[in-house]
Amino acid sequence: MPSNDVRILAQAAVPTAAVGAVAAVVSGVVAGGKGAIGAGVATLVVILFMGIGLYVLQRTAKSLPHLFQAMGLMLYAAQILLLFVFLAAFKNTTLFHPKAFALTLVVSTLTWIAAQTRAHMKSKILYVEPDSGTKPEKSGHSS
Repeated sequence: MPSNDVRILAQAAVPTAAVGAVAAVVSGVVAGGKGAIGAGVATLVVILFMGIGLYVLQRTAKSLPHLFQAMGLMLYAAQILLLFVFLAAFKNTTLFHPKAFALTLVVSTLTWIAAQTRAHMKSKILYVEPDSGTKPEKSGHSS
């Protein structure tokens, strides 16, 4: 993974982890230990899903740029499906507090999106790969 991609990943994951830690503390105070566990699990789910998604999109952009938009849409659908499977698997769980999980999932996702957007806006990504050392040939009339 190129350093620019790692930088964007870190700039999105760190604020999300910080918000998740705050949510775990608040959930722990409000809903007890199960609330803290729910917030922690939600934060991990967001960081894993979004991190893997960012990695896949960056690889697609570099190797198959013509499929980038379609891959983004497919990835979004896959993330929603995987989240549905996760929620269905833990539908009646007593391991964590479901409301703390749900609220932290939403807040962490919004934090990731905002942080990733900020990271992309601040990064200096070239739209065109510059040629190295080649000069364009003169065109037109030769005098």
